[in-house]
Amino acid sequence: MNDNVEKPWGGRFTEPTDAFVEAFTASVTFDKRLYAQDIAGSVAHATMLAKVGVLTDDERDAIVAGLVVIKTEIEVGEFEWSVAREDVHMNIEARLIENIGDVGKKLHTGRSRNDQVATDIRLYLRDELQACVAELTRLQIALVDLAEREADTIMPGFTHLQTAQPVTFGHHLLAWFENLKRDHGRLTDCAKRTNIMPLGAAALAGTSFPIDREYTAQLLGFDAPTENSLDSVSDRDFAIEFVSAAALIMMHLSRFSEEIILWASTQFNFIELGDSFCTGSSIMPQKKNPDVPELIRGKTGRITGNLMSLLMLMKGQPLAYNKDNQEDKEPLFDTVDNLRASLRVFADMIPALSAKHDNMREAARRGFSTATDLADYLVRQGVPFRDAHEVVGKAVRLGVDTERDLAEMSLAELQGFSDKIQQDVFDVLTLEGSVAARDHLGGTAPAQVRAAAQRARQWLSAN
Repeated sequence: MNDNVEKPWGGRFTEPTDAFVEAFTASVTFDKRLYAQDIAGSVAHATMLAKVGVLTDDERDAIVAGLVVIKTEIEVGEFEWSVAREDVHMNIEARLIENIGDVGKKLHTGRSRNDQVATDIRLYLRDELQACVAELTRLQIALVDLAEREADTIMPGFTHLQTAQPVTFGHHLLAWFENLKRDHGRLTDCAKRTNIMPLGAAALAGTSFPIDREYTAQLLGFDAPTENSLDSVSDRDFAIEFVSAAALIMMHLSRFSEEIILWASTQFNFIELGDSFCTGSSIMPQKKNPDVPELIRGKTGRITGNLMSLLMLMKGQPLAYNKDNQEDKEPLFDTVDNLRASLRVFADMIPALSAKHDNMREAARRGFSTATDLADYLVRQGVPFRDAHEVVGKAVRLGVDTERDLAEMSLAELQGFSDKIQQDVFDVLTLEGSVAARDHLGGTAPAQVRAAAQRARQWLSAN
């Protein structure tokens, strides 16, 4: 391939582009990943041009056949990408002209690289959104499966990372599911705004050719064409919306990862991660490092940075297209790649996670997690809540001093703090009694966890 090619816009210029400027302004090194979308858009555009009489059927057929050959060349590694040809669009168009001659020059009739790239990105993101939703759904299914298995497993619930009240492990896992359920909604909602077609907006004002944008949109599977040509080529809010949704997903995965890292530590010892999701130490043979959740926690900052980059990219641009927008692709591509990978590995990791039931239960027992249950018991006996709170605080103080849980104290000892306490208090002081008492929608009772898991499965089936 000869890189000493004339630029398609070169008629206006009397001097060649500086070699460094040429390399600096080129995007083909990263936007070549849009080749399939670019070719699909060109096939649809040529088909539409033939329908409205701008191309003959023979010209359309030659262009489409030529594009199919180029797609094959790219996929088998025989296509030579040229920085001199700037981007994926001009590389493909130049190769098409080389292959089929002057008829290839007619392909760009009625369009611009501005609406072409906007269309390519939407096609690309539409496909990637579907892939991300599929991985997210797979993770949700894994969480529901594990939650059902662990519906009776008691563990401490935390606030301020201090033992608060007993919950079930299944209930905790379904909290993660609810986080991801909202994330799922954000992705599917983003897909609706992404699936609108800019092609036909041309450079910024539309085209004087009698194009049929509705037909092109139908060919490409878009819901509709965009309404305003200026807006069509100039905004990237759909990409920003996706990266924003991705940043929220990664924030959730980072929080999950932090809990997994803590729970897998010797200090907590609540869970065992599968060996295939951990690594060892080069010097300490006893180590089993939770590298996967740690790396996801780290990647979260990267995705958040991509969101900030795209917001800053767009904030100062006047209408319509500006070269700044070339910088939209690398943050978007990086976000797609890392979000998909993080969801995939998380979905694989959850089924390989095993709970250490005895350790979880013992941690809940040690932390006076049923103190609120004792306060609630006193309230039901007619004691004002603030007075009940003080009574229980004194009982906990005795437990701290004597290293005993509330359930391990005698009735006489407890009655020393309030004569309202009777033998039935021990029904609420046990861990099992505590979680079973939260038997309402959204509560941690095992029966409610199983019911919530079934509702989650129904939601997954419908979505």
